[in-house]
Amino acid sequence: MNGRIDLHTHSLLSDGELLPSEIARRACVLGHEAVAITDHIDASNINTIEYLIDAVSDVNENWDIQVIPGAEITHAPIEIVDKLAVKARRLGAEIIVVHGETIVEPVLKGTNRAALESSEVDILAHPGLIGYDEAEMARENDIALEITARSGHCLANGHVASVGMEVGASLVINTDTHHPADLISYNVAYQIGLGAGIPEKKLKKVLKDNPKRILKRNGIKI
Repeated sequence: MNGRIDLHTHSLLSDGELLPSEIARRACVLGHEAVAITDHIDASNINTIEYLIDAVSDVNENWDIQVIPGAEITHAPIEIVDKLAVKARRLGAEIIVVHGETIVEPVLKGTNRAALESSEVDILAHPGLIGYDEAEMARENDIALEITARSGHCLANGHVASVGMEVGASLVINTDTHHPADLISYNVAYQIGLGAGIPEKKLKKVLKDNPKRILKRNGIKI
């Protein structure tokens, strides 16, 4: 069985609809090996990571799934992206995502680059019309570029996949879950990858190997 790994979801600790435990339960039913809960943060609410860690610990002790506490730095001034990433890591976030320059939101120009310059960032989410220079930074700094299932953000998936593959950057497929129906199976994620133009021979790496490498780098065993 192909166990799914999703490293970008949101609970009601930010703008999601589900408790952390319900995200975990729904992910279990869909056959996930691991799911990261990466609620939106800026300087105003970064301490919510501590609440998330308590909830995640209870699930991990009792259920057959690895739930990972994380954070998504969102619409923050680009000058403090790295500062927030460092603090989030110190508070216990094990996966750090930055809300990239999606084409459907007014994300500040320069956010992609600020994320790619931070040694604490693991994933640049929905980076929109990312340029080759930034994709090369992602490769050099071992930061994954996200192919997303999220409506709107997904409109640039083909561009992100094409540029990322051309320069050899790491790609991952996440859902950016906010609602109960947003979590997806491995097979649906596979179809999203194909739709983004990723060849079948590369999809195992994108869906399994790259997420596992991120987890291993951060000392997370699944």
